[in-house]
Amino acid sequence: MFSSDTILGIVLIAQFCVGIRGNSLLFIFYIYTFSFKPHVKRPIDSIFMHLTIVNIVMVIFTLIPDILSTFGVRRFLDDVCCKVVMYVFRVTRALTICTTCILSTFQATTITPSNSKWSWLKPKLSMWTFPFFVCLWLINMLIYSVIVEMVKAKTNYTFTGNGYYHAYCQSRQFGNHNSGSFLSITLIRDLFFEVLMMWTSLYMVTVLYRHHRRAQGLHGSRLSPKSFLEQKATRDILWLVSCFVFFYWLNNFVTLYGFYSPVKIAILEEINAIFASSFPTLCPFLLMKNKKITLQFASSLSIWKIHCFRSAFNG
Repeated sequence: MFSSDTILGIVLIAQFCVGIRGNSLLFIFYIYTFSFKPHVKRPIDSIFMHLTIVNIVMVIFTLIPDILSTFGVRRFLDDVCCKVVMYVFRVTRALTICTTCILSTFQATTITPSNSKWSWLKPKLSMWTFPFFVCLWLINMLIYSVIVEMVKAKTNYTFTGNGYYHAYCQSRQFGNHNSGSFLSITLIRDLFFEVLMMWTSLYMVTVLYRHHRRAQGLHGSRLSPKSFLEQKATRDILWLVSCFVFFYWLNNFVTLYGFYSPVKIAILEEINAIFASSFPTLCPFLLMKNKKITLQFASSLSIWKIHCFRSAFNG
């Protein structure tokens, strides 16, 4: 029979392969669209592409250390590598919540009626998207710079007491002023984006409900193609936000439990890695659930294969 570590290792490998494959395919699709079909590019596609890039980086830096740990590889990371891995993981995890919030806000603004007081945001959001991303990268990189001081390579594999515990890394003792400020800042940031995300999601649900009631009141009427596509895209994004919120808080709960647990459980960290990377793994498939995107991607992939075949044949 396989040990629990081996089974978890196989699950982590499967999740890694699925996550990298799905996000890579979606990334290639957006690169192809931006490069060769700019006329079909939508303003929201830049947000999807940014989320895809963040997902790829997060899956790599989350799962690879835990995969190696489950198969018994010891001391894979030294102090410097621990700082790099934990820094990149934390920054990309923070960017996931920020990008998902921007995505929800963007779509809520898109479906806002023209007579709404928020309609003035519609033409401006596309121009603000890139500056938003730059600011979010800089802010989160600055927030998590404290990890350089907090994290070190694990020296004792029976680590006890309060603190963060990773497959190869652990946090130094908490309790000073800098640690309290760091936790307060991250909590305020998370609450801000979570509240904004939930507010925009509830707003989208309200708009969809009104559209549904209006359609029921007008017998025999049909939605315009544009309205139908907007409503379908809104439902897809609501599914995406719901998936994110579920796994985000599940990951937070397990992380806090492990942080304050007096005795650290190694298998709990590996299970938490599955939770942390579940949204980045499922995200591309939730996006590709849109039939239009799937058909465009299949068509683009076929054209690319034909082009490669002709180049190889002629060369």
